[in-house]
Order: sequence, then C-alpha cells, then structure tokens
Amino acid sequence: MFDYLVGKITEIGEKKVTLLVNGFAFLLKTPQTANFKKVEDNQKIFTYMHWNQEKGPSLFGFKEEMERTLFLLIIECSKIGPSIALSILSQMTTEQFIEIITTQNEKGLSSVNGIGPKKAEQIIVQLKHKISKLISTGKLAPSGDQQDFTQWQNINEVLTSLNYSKPEISKAIKYLMEKHSGQTPALDKLIRSALSFLSGNLN
Repeated sequence: MFDYLVGKITEIGEKKVTLLVNGFAFLLKTPQTANFKKVEDNQKIFTYMHWNQEKGPSLFGFKEEMERTLFLLIIECSKIGPSIALSILSQMTTEQFIEIITTQNEKGLSSVNGIGPKKAEQIIVQLKHKISKLISTGKLAPSGDQQDFTQWQNINEVLTSLNYSKPEISKAIKYLMEKHSGQTPALDKLIRSALSFLSGNLN
C-alpha cells in the first residue's frame, strides 16, 4: 500500500518509531531504531504493511530499502512471521545476515533469540539461493561490495560440490576471511587455501 513515508519522527521506542506525516502519526515497527533520529524533518522510511487475520494491519518501517528486502525474504520462509524477521534484523546488521546465509552459518543464525538450530537450518535452506541470485544480479549489494559476497558464495558452492559439510565450509570461509582480510586474492587461490585448511596441511 505504501512504498515509503516522509515525515518527522516524534517518538522512538523499543523496535518502533512514530512518524508524523502531514498531521497523521504513523506507528512503525522497525528492527533498528538506532538508525533514526528524533525530531528531524523529512526522514524517508521504507514501509511494508502486514495483515494479520486476528490483529489486523501492522506497519513496518526501514531506514534502507535493502533492510526491507531482507525482511520480506525472511517472512516468505515457511512458518516464519514478521515478529521473527524483526527479531533477526534487530540483532544483526543486514551485512551480517547476508554473510550468515551465504556461508550457511547455522550456528550464527541460531544464536538469535527465538531461532533454534532447526529453524536456522530451514531459513538458510530457503534463502541461500534467493540471496545468491539477488547478489549476482546486483539487486542486493551488501557493504557496497557485491563482488566479495559473490566470491564467498562461489567458494561455498565449490566446497559443497566436494562433499564438505556445512560446519566445515563455515569454518573454512571464516578462516579465509580472517587470513585475507583487506586483500583481494583470486578465487583459485582462496579455494586452494580453503582446501589446505580443511585437510590440515597449512604451511
């Protein structure tokens, strides 16, 4: 119904803000209230209206469009509603969430309040290909660096094809991120490094 609203934030609460638009006060549920400043004119908030058969409509607000995109992807997952999506995005940044999905880090996602191991696995399975596709097409570019995330996804796919387990792949990618922080090594070098790590043959 609404793509975005522009107005003045008059109140900031826990996971919610009140936005005054031309005399109308909209109560918006939002995962990151720290992104908003109180009593600042012309704040643009991307919105999503959700309808619950028992409770009626709820309006959600997001500082960045990417945050809204991820929220909508999460609630598309089976048996995952807005409250869980709000909880996930309130406990981590969009970049951290994308990294968790692309590296299939079930342990990282299950650390979120309300998300157990089974639910974390379910969300990752349902979102990994969708997020990978959005990154590869440029519709989702975390941290302004789409290439890095595409590369980690490529490494993940190579290691998966070699029958490494999800925990092994997660540990390997974490190792690579730490070892090559601030560098831009070629994909084949990263794969060799990952294989050396996984085989225990580190020099």
